[in-house]
Amino acid sequence: MKVLVATDKPFAPVAVKGIQQVIEAAGFELALLEKYTEKSQLLDAVKDADAIIIRSDNIDKEVLDAAKQLKIVVRAGAGYDNVDLESATAHGVCVMNTPGQNSNAVAELVFGMLVYGVRNLFNGTSGTELKDKKLGILAYGNVGRNVARIAKGFGMEVYAYDAYCPAALIESDGVKSVGSTEELFKTCEIISLHIPATEETKKSINYSLISSMPKGAIIVNTARKEVIDEDGLVKALEERPDFKYLSDIKPAIDTELAEKYPTRYFATPKKMGAQTAEANINAGIAAAEQIVDFIKNGNEKFRVNK
Repeated sequence: MKVLVATDKPFAPVAVKGIQQVIEAAGFELALLEKYTEKSQLLDAVKDADAIIIRSDNIDKEVLDAAKQLKIVVRAGAGYDNVDLESATAHGVCVMNTPGQNSNAVAELVFGMLVYGVRNLFNGTSGTELKDKKLGILAYGNVGRNVARIAKGFGMEVYAYDAYCPAALIESDGVKSVGSTEELFKTCEIISLHIPATEETKKSINYSLISSMPKGAIIVNTARKEVIDEDGLVKALEERPDFKYLSDIKPAIDTELAEKYPTRYFATPKKMGAQTAEANINAGIAAAEQIVDFIKNGNEKFRVNK
């Protein structure tokens, strides 16, 4: 049984060691494809793989066609839109993610960017504080819960909306539940986005929502760039000198926005949400353990395709 770790952005060495220990203890073989530069290298490496662990690497139909023995793909992280789920299902391949393993790392980044943002990107001018501000969390999953926990430490008033999470569960964490995305945006000066990129959510964060936010509005996006309507974002930045947009994913118009709004727009150079030693280790080892459990016991607990 061969397990391939295919990462153009490699795991930390300590994470690779942990993955290796889990895989070899199960009696499986581990193969590494790190820092690859051509898709052809991935296509060649998957030919005899029974399982694949990836990060932000793309597993599309071409890769799945080449992987004749493949049984399972595990995305070390929460998001999995870099895997063609429909094609994986057609090929009889199980796809899993590792929810929760990166959640604290992403949540801490939210506040790193927020402090940077409210202090005017540390340009020397007087900024504002997070204490007593209303923070709205859109999607109350693992990351959203950690954001709420940290926000309370800052003394913020925390609200959340999640169409799939019961209001009672949100309220049990001491967070105020609202009834819609629209209500969340109208209520909160600061919005933290944690929604996946689906047909329903793509471009859903639009001009109408942004323009409805209170004075001093800030949106922090550590989710996916596809959820932002970039035309609406540009219009809001043009019309509202009080509005700031902070993102862990560069939009297509990154350079233009950075030049026009140097104190109201910021994007990390690369997606940094899961880039901590702890998250790296947790997600990698969880991926390895899920593969072993799936192969040996048929456990599909974290399966994301049908």
